[in-house]
Formats: sequence, C-alpha cells, structure tokens
Amino acid sequence: QVQLVESGGGLVQPGGSLRLSCAASGSISIIVKMGWYRQAPGKQRELVADITSGGITNYGDSLKGRFTISSDNAKSTVYLQMNSLKPEDTAVYYCRLHFMRLSLAYNYWGQGTQVTVSS
Repeated sequence: QVQLVESGGGLVQPGGSLRLSCAASGSISIIVKMGWYRQAPGKQRELVADITSGGITNYGDSLKGRFTISSDNAKSTVYLQMNSLKPEDTAVYYCRLHFMRLSLAYNYWGQGTQVTVSS
C-alpha cells in the first residue's frame, strides 16, 4: 500500500507565499517522478510542476519563476515553494507519484490540499 501525505495549504493574501509538502511511503521500489497538479473550480486539472528522481524539473505554463519544485529523495518527499501568489492560483493542489515496482509502473494521487489566495 502506498500513502501520500500532503501538507502546507491554506489561506494567503495576494503576493504571499506558501510551501507545500508531499511525503510518500509504503511499497515503493523506485520513484520515477513526483509532482504537483492543481484544479480550480470548473477547470481541468493541470500540471504545476514535476521533478524526476534525477532532479529534472518541468513546470506548467507561466508558473516557473514564481513556483519552485524540489525533492528530498531520502525522505521520498516533494516540495512546492509558491511565491507572489495570485488569486488565480486558488485551487486544490494534488501530489502525484509515479514509481516502479517489480517492473510495473504505478501512479498515485494524494487527496489534495486547498490553496486559497484572497485578501
């Protein structure tokens, strides 16, 4: 069984910062990639950023520069530092884990953490 524990969401004023964390545990042999997606009301889920076990990062359109993804492989944890937050960043943020076990690939999603940017 695999668990993803997300933390760090909340309410922040425009221009503020938040740091999200997602820790993976359980029967995970090889982590390939971890990342963050978000879904705002009435919109499709979109990529925020992801990072491979080798440290290669990928960002959604126009987010690089304000958002920074990082990881601690020893802790199987991924972080998302969000700066200069805007009201349009309001969404539920989901952690995604892509890993291998016994030559099979798996994808797991966290339950999501709410980020609200409002004055």
